[in-house]
Amino acid sequence: MSIDKAKALIAGIGKKKLDMYHKDFLLTWEKSLEELEATFDTAKAIKLLRDANVSTRLWDSGIAVSNFRDNSTRTRFSFASASDLLGLYVQDLDEGKSQIAHGETVRETATMISFLAEAIGIRDDMYLGEGDTYQREVGKSLDEAVAAGVLPDRPTVVNLQSDIDHPTQSMADLLHLAERFGGLDKLKGKKLAMTWAYSPSYGKPLSVPQGIIGLATRFGMDVTLAHPEGYDLIPEVVALSARQAKASGGSFKKTFSMDEAFKGADIVYPKSWAPYDVMQKRVPLLHDGNTAGLKDLEKACLANNAKFMDWECTEAKMKLTAAGTAPTGAQALYMHCLPADITGVSCKAGEVAATVFDRYRDDTYREAGWKPYIIAAMILLGKRKDPSATLSALLKRGTPRVI
Repeated sequence: MSIDKAKALIAGIGKKKLDMYHKDFLLTWEKSLEELEATFDTAKAIKLLRDANVSTRLWDSGIAVSNFRDNSTRTRFSFASASDLLGLYVQDLDEGKSQIAHGETVRETATMISFLAEAIGIRDDMYLGEGDTYQREVGKSLDEAVAAGVLPDRPTVVNLQSDIDHPTQSMADLLHLAERFGGLDKLKGKKLAMTWAYSPSYGKPLSVPQGIIGLATRFGMDVTLAHPEGYDLIPEVVALSARQAKASGGSFKKTFSMDEAFKGADIVYPKSWAPYDVMQKRVPLLHDGNTAGLKDLEKACLANNAKFMDWECTEAKMKLTAAGTAPTGAQALYMHCLPADITGVSCKAGEVAATVFDRYRDDTYREAGWKPYIIAAMILLGKRKDPSATLSALLKRGTPRVI
């Protein structure tokens, strides 16, 4: 059965107009709808093949470079899993142990790590205005090295989280929703509440909420962005989301009320982030190594956060959602990129009540479980001119994953 489903998906991918070969995957809104759909379908096809014990290894040798400039658990292991699915060995780029510490340029580093590399995964989310720029500089350097004949082929750069977007997360999230509601087309008209939530920490990136509103608005969803006054996201991403919602037949609105966002919602995504202006102030302090300045900023931000401790996903707020008053007691789907700040568990007071999180724990794990397949799809689509033919060849080869 899974093989038949995989064949149908693979055939559909072959009918799509794609321009992803030798292209990086940095921001979802740079991809066409067909390219996003192809990524979802490729991820599903790879999973179906694995479930059917069919190996999806494209390479007998080669490396995938893992460059995490910030801490990670789920995305780090997802990148490693995705690379292994495709037959690549993962090599971490530890900048502290490299010549980067001695002034090596981005151009030189990008070339040196790429002689036998097929993919480069980069997380660079700490410095607002710099993460996306760094990833693009790596990509430009690879183009130049290939054009000069220095590199035999171009590795695909996958954004594992930047200051602007977290595409592997948002794509996994939307695929989770598509599976939950019966398809991408069934998401149109569904109400999604992307809301700020209280956290006892202050420096969480903006890229997750931006990634969610930047992707969900492409598929006709009714998206509400909620946060306290002053907790803005990057203005250009918010404006982009509004335009995309209008174009897709969905809607996009902002509110300063968590309750308002939760009312009638089909999906809720309560997640803390630092205000846009705070992230701007934080960058020069980080660059200067100004420990005292960072401590002062953190103190001020935590004091401001404390004014909004009622921005918590509680049982009472869940009862405001679309099915909250249904006879079955069913409620909206809770989502989180993890790890969540769980009240009374991981912190004294946080983003979500323990009872709410426990009820949706397995759902959040299923949500995260799509990420390795999404990353594998991004790599495959960037490295194969005819991804449908490649997947068909894997199916025809039929090498068992487990002997």
